[in-house]
Amino acid sequence: MSEARKKGFFWSWGLSIHRNRWIIVLVCAALFFGFGLYARKVPELLKDNGFAPRGSDSDHGYTLLQDKLGFASSAITLVYTSDTLDLTSRREISVILSSLDELRKLPYVSNVKLNETPRLTQRSGIQSVHIELALGKTEALNNYPELRDRIRAPAGMEVFVDGPTAIMYDIQQATKKDLSKSEMLGLPVALVVLILIFGTLWAAILPLIVGVMSVTVTLGASYFIAEKYSLSNFMPNMVTMIGLAIGIDYALFVVSRFREELVRQRAVSTAVAATCRKAGKSIFFSGFAVLISMLGMLFIDLPVMRAFCLGGVLVVLASVLLSNTLLLALLGILGHKINSLALFPALQRRRRNSTAWERIAFTVMKRPVFLVLLMSGILILLMLPIGGMKLGVPNAEVLPPAYESRQGSDLLKQTYDSREANPIQIVVEAPGSIWGIEAVREVQAYSEQIRAHSGITSVRSYITVLGNRSPDQTAAMLQNDSIKRQLEGQKLAKGNAALIVAVPKSDPESAETAGLIRELRGFDSGGLHSYITGVAANRVDIMDRIDRGLPTMAGFVMAITYLVLFVAFKSVLLPLKAVMMNVLSLGASMGIVVIVFQNGLMANVLHITSIGYVSIVLPVTIFCVVFGISMDYEVFLISRIKEEYERTGDNEQSTAVGLTKTGGLITSAALILIVVVGSFVFSDIEITKALGVGLFSAIFIDATFIRVIVVPALMKLLGRANWWVPFWNR
Repeated sequence: MSEARKKGFFWSWGLSIHRNRWIIVLVCAALFFGFGLYARKVPELLKDNGFAPRGSDSDHGYTLLQDKLGFASSAITLVYTSDTLDLTSRREISVILSSLDELRKLPYVSNVKLNETPRLTQRSGIQSVHIELALGKTEALNNYPELRDRIRAPAGMEVFVDGPTAIMYDIQQATKKDLSKSEMLGLPVALVVLILIFGTLWAAILPLIVGVMSVTVTLGASYFIAEKYSLSNFMPNMVTMIGLAIGIDYALFVVSRFREELVRQRAVSTAVAATCRKAGKSIFFSGFAVLISMLGMLFIDLPVMRAFCLGGVLVVLASVLLSNTLLLALLGILGHKINSLALFPALQRRRRNSTAWERIAFTVMKRPVFLVLLMSGILILLMLPIGGMKLGVPNAEVLPPAYESRQGSDLLKQTYDSREANPIQIVVEAPGSIWGIEAVREVQAYSEQIRAHSGITSVRSYITVLGNRSPDQTAAMLQNDSIKRQLEGQKLAKGNAALIVAVPKSDPESAETAGLIRELRGFDSGGLHSYITGVAANRVDIMDRIDRGLPTMAGFVMAITYLVLFVAFKSVLLPLKAVMMNVLSLGASMGIVVIVFQNGLMANVLHITSIGYVSIVLPVTIFCVVFGISMDYEVFLISRIKEEYERTGDNEQSTAVGLTKTGGLITSAALILIVVVGSFVFSDIEITKALGVGLFSAIFIDATFIRVIVVPALMKLLGRANWWVPFWNR
């Protein structure tokens, strides 16, 4: 048997990469420039936030509103303000409507009407107008710049454009801005940190190449996918954050190992092969664990989760492949020159001669019980805010107050009754004509059930508009064609469909309204098919899908992660410990997100607008991403400890050596990750900020409390049991 076969697949792979290093670099360069042309165009192609619960009751009802009753599929709201004028007066209303004459000339503007929603305040300096568009969501977004150009504020007024189309456009602009900002902030600081870690310019540049290329290839590939399938416009920022963090992280471990192997190996080719055999293999298992975590998002049946899963899987796959191909090829080309262009040599000498990590390991192992209990207590304390976490569906609130649609949204909320502005909409379908006596009886009976509920303040339908008369009288009136046309114009009834509008007593986003919607869905609608939709119902359907998928997702991620680590470490207890530690760091980081984004602690310092809730998709996203990334450090630390244990059989000494060899590297990697994800805290989109804070917190906790203190302490406590494995797997 040849030496290459004895040393395994990864050794052979490393030798193959070294032999073909120039071809691999040229192919990767072509891929980079090819995908790079499309990567920057991705934000413009993503025209959906991905929160719609497709196929749900609310989604079906929303479709019926458009198809059967003629509701506009896209719209904007203009919010006018003035410090000196009474915008509620007839004169100023006429001025406002006249200023929209140019807008009315656009062929796709189907209706312009004053917002007649009841007000919370008598403030006369605010007025708003609804603009309905005869365009689908994508077409409306494409035409938005032209639309906005036609909107002019009359003298003495300011105008802000709100509504789904305006919000989506602003998110597009914010995403493009954030991608540039994160690169401008994160990459230079990451380069400085890498120079301090490695002490040479070449070694510092290589991880950045892998990180940037991972993101570019992923976004370029996403462009072609987005041409055929709808992807969330929040995906590019998530891909950039994860790609830069993981790509740089993996490359850091590979470059560090290569520099070690150069000292041991005579030839550069064998140094590349040895690097691939150890660091490349660790990255493969680590990447597989991260991929499993990302796939867990598929258990949540929401488009945004599928988009995040796709982006996460692609960028992790790209990072693993590039670290085991392009990076190894570049290392083979550079060889010993990797140590040239040295910077801060004195600092590097001090780091090499330092025994700090060995002292930390033995200090921790002297008091393992105390330190495990202390660290666990701190992390559990940080988890406590999760108990009061409020989840919400983000809308304009994902944008900072500087954006026009956010300002318009805030003004509308301050001025108009949100219960009236966002009522519960119930679409009913009759077997025959909605105008017939049987349909009238059914709709009236169903409406009375809804009106009788203690959580409803008022009910409006085509029955109530006609005076809530007896079914016979109502049916007789509906024989009049002019009355039918009037009701169709009000979008209350048409064909075999009708709309019942129910105004709740509680806020649309409250738990009380969510409970009310679930109760209404249990009502008997007789011979009618009923679909409950609207903002509140949409939120309930999103929550229900997350609640249904969350236990399965968590169980899947933890179980598969355990199995992957079991195969990697040949141990029963080490993977179990890793999963438990991940749950602690995840819970603590989620608690910090609640403290900052819901409770507003340090919000001003971090330039965050506290909105009183946590975005509904964040717990799932942070769980999957953090669970995956946290495995990196576990794999690299335990792999080194295992190497030493297989050589010496001494658990305590192996733990100390493993921490000594990887402690500085893990801390350095964590610092890089913190710098990269920390730069996203200063992005404009609130979901990206929250993900950045969550990852920042989790990485800091993982690299300090968990890897430096808890892991060595538990390794000491468990002793030889760390390495126990059933006889059938030995």
